[in-house]
Formats: sequence, C-alpha cells, structure tokens
Amino acid sequence: MIVIKSQREIEYMRRSGRIVALALQEIKENLKPGVTTLELDRIALEVIESQGAKAAFKNYQLPGTIPFPGNTCISINEEVVHGIPSEERRIREGDIVSVDIGTIYKGYCGDAARTFPVGEVGEEARKLLRITEEALFRGIDKARAGNRLSDISHAVQSYVEDNGFSVVRDFVGHGIGSNMHEDPQIPNYGPPGRGPRLKVGMVLAIEPMVNVGRYAVRKVNDGWTVVTSDGSLSAHFENTVAISRDGPDILTIIGGE
Repeated sequence: MIVIKSQREIEYMRRSGRIVALALQEIKENLKPGVTTLELDRIALEVIESQGAKAAFKNYQLPGTIPFPGNTCISINEEVVHGIPSEERRIREGDIVSVDIGTIYKGYCGDAARTFPVGEVGEEARKLLRITEEALFRGIDKARAGNRLSDISHAVQSYVEDNGFSVVRDFVGHGIGSNMHEDPQIPNYGPPGRGPRLKVGMVLAIEPMVNVGRYAVRKVNDGWTVVTSDGSLSAHFENTVAISRDGPDILTIIGGE
C-alpha cells in the first residue's frame, strides 16, 4: 500500500532530509586519502545526533542478514551499495566513494546518497559520476502527479544506457515515510507508462546505481556489501522526493542547492 503523506509529515521529512544532506556535506569536506571509512561514519553520526536525529541504518536488518553494524553505508570503487564502515579501510587517491545516509527525525525518515571523487580520478570515473547524477535528476523530473511510476524508471535507464553504462537491477528505489522502506518499489529500468499513477503526497527515494560494465552484482561474505560481478566501477546517487502540485520537491538538500 502506498501511503500518502500530509504536508505536516512532509515537513518533518524535509527536516530529516536536510540532516542527511548536512551529514553528506560534512563527509565530503573530510574525504581525503588516509581517512578510514569508520572515521567518516563517526563524522556523519556526530552531525546526525547534533541535529536531534538518529541514524536509520544502524542495526537495520533484512531477512537473512545480520544487523547492519554501521551508521552509514560507504562503498568504494566496484562496491555498489551497503559497504560496512571499517577502521581497516582507508581512502586512497583516485577512489570514488559512495556514501548512503538515512536518518530518523521525530519518527520520519530521510535518505540520500552521493558518490564523491577522491583527488584526481580517471576520465571513465568522472563520466560515470556525471551520468549517474544526471540520471537521478532525469528520474526526478518524471516524479510528477499524473505520471506513471515506470516513467521514472525509463528515464533513468534510457539516459544511462544511451551513455554506454548499465543500471543495477537487483536493487531499487522505494517509497519512504515513517519507515525507511515503503511501497512502491522503484526500479531503475523498464518501459514507460506502467505501474501506479503518481499522486500529490507520495514521497519517493529515487536512487540510480550505475555500473561501468555489466549490471550483474553479487554480495560478498560480510553479508552486506554488494559489488559489481565484473569488478567494474559503480556509482550511486539518491534523493528523497515529495510529489507536490508544483512538481518534484527534493527533500534531501540543505537549501539553495
């Protein structure tokens, strides 16, 4: 069931989303060679708690998994999603680092991801980040009342594949509200004009995951981290978006972005 949010609920989610954006900004400013992913995780947690929120991913559990041990997901290079922060993992020059953060503020969730370059990265990596971020905004542009859900999916897939990359199919975007993952699921691929009609008050976490190589992925033996099957680079961009009468309303920004 897709839950329609009131304007009051959306404003709580906007506050939660802003906290996500602040934490992502703080990580970006501290992302440099030599820092560990656990240090970055602690930096994000400090921001989240200073704003009166909680880290939504801490101890999050899916069927068949252990509780997630981190406050954030930090995935590097060929890691697609769900990378576990570690004091053993140090950032290196030339890495691309995907950071996914979820928060809970007064019972409402925010969720966003960004992939950051560390120092000088290769031309292919720069293109990957540019195309993935643009694919996100192509999808967001279709998050309008009256459109179908798969219009978002098709906009993402067509842009990514037109630029020579592939869209991960094993993981999808989702509805979001008082729970981190709600209906509907939002694939990043598929034909347009299908699925439920979008309505004012729906709130969606739209999140393309894009690989340089093939779309196939696999989970490593820590139970959470997902990597590209062919070892190619992957990027991840995500925003929480409310559907308003005036079009898509991005909730996971600091303001003025």
